[in-house]
Amino acid sequence: MTFKYSVTVPISGSHKLSRFREWAEAHLPNLSYNLPPQTPVKTETMTIRLRSVEDRAAMLQTLSKSPLA
Repeated sequence: MTFKYSVTVPISGSHKLSRFREWAEAHLPNLSYNLPPQTPVKTETMTIRLRSVEDRAAMLQTLSKSPLA
């Protein structure tokens, strides 16, 4: 499995990885993604690796309608 595409999303606070997983399960259950092993609490963004340009487009479109909390 290769994840050639990426998208950087705005997300702040703690527990970014688990919050993203919950959001993805609720809004894009069939999305294949790869998250970083960890993210510092102070960062305001997170980069998610995706399999295809179609996955990237679907994620960006869904983010515009339902932003990460």
